Amino acid sequence: MGRVFNFSAGPAVLPEQVLQQAAAEMLDWHGCGMGVMEMSHRGKDFIAIAEQAEALLRQLMGIPDNYKVLFLQGGATLQFNMLPMNLLRGRKQADYVNTGIWSTKAIREAGAYCEVNVAASSEGGGFDCVPDLAQWQLDPNAAYVHVTTNETIGGVEYHWVPDTGQVPLVADMSSHILSRPMDVSRYALIYAGAQKNIGPAGLTIVIVREDMLGQVLPGTPGPLNYAVHAEAGSMSNTPPTWAVYIAGLVFQWLQQQGGIEAMARRNQEKAALLYDFIDASSLFSNPIRRQDRSLMNVPFTLADTALDAAFLAGAEARGMVQLKGHRTVGGMRASLYNAMPLEGVRQLVDYMREFEALRG
Repeated sequence: MGRVFNFSAGPAVLPEQVLQQAAAEMLDWHGCGMGVMEMSHRGKDFIAIAEQAEALLRQLMGIPDNYKVLFLQGGATLQFNMLPMNLLRGRKQADYVNTGIWSTKAIREAGAYCEVNVAASSEGGGFDCVPDLAQWQLDPNAAYVHVTTNETIGGVEYHWVPDTGQVPLVADMSSHILSRPMDVSRYALIYAGAQKNIGPAGLTIVIVREDMLGQVLPGTPGPLNYAVHAEAGSMSNTPPTWAVYIAGLVFQWLQQQGGIEAMARRNQEKAALLYDFIDASSLFSNPIRRQDRSLMNVPFTLADTALDAAFLAGAEARGMVQLKGHRTVGGMRASLYNAMPLEGVRQLVDYMREFEALRG
């Protein structure tokens, strides 16, 4: 069987070029006689790999010099706890904006450490939008404001940066980091699980402004202290070496594609192709307010849910997999990450058009 078009929300499709390079270097990385997974993380070879990965990420995202880049473990979910541990800095409250399931989980975890003010929420509308900034009830004394800038499950994306005044802005960018230019300087901290747009599961990237470091809650364990990782260059313990290596290859691939600006144009084209078909369809629909639709994760439903199983089976038979929606919302979902080629979206739309002609 050949390569399929993998629309999984994560772990997700990786660039074929990256996979081929990793396969070629599996047994012998650059003539050193061993693979990356076998290297000491303290050795010069892996240190060079990690340093190059960080340098490439800084170039791609335009990360200012006064920000630390951390390669951590535990997934973005662990950050739900590390954030208040590190960023409360003596304050008792943090603001959170609730735009979906991942925001909800972040709010629940933060509640163990501080009073959480839900400054705005779209839950009443079924998480179908990003609340307009005019509706936000921000506390000027909050330690930080947390947003989930792309809801992987619900398909809601911020296409603007909230102005939170003097209160630090924190963002979970797990499922759209590197998909388009982002002004890192507008955020005090950005975090992202790698398994969507960066590389394999097991790596979490944290980009944190230096002035946010060093004031953890009393009793915070060392492995959960950003300053500890920053001081050790992300090597206070053994990092996820293979995942860092693959991430570095993905960063190289992104540069070869023309960088983030070029990738943004491709992602716009892919998303427009799918959304335009859905909007013109009488069988398929998308529930998200148009200006808040995600370019990375496109949920859609059939007018008759009894057709879901047949649609998914037909897609798989045509080499398009992982289109089933998240168990909490049902329906279908197509994730259009950087590594998804335009041809995959074209084939999906062609199949949807064929399915509607037969079943609509």
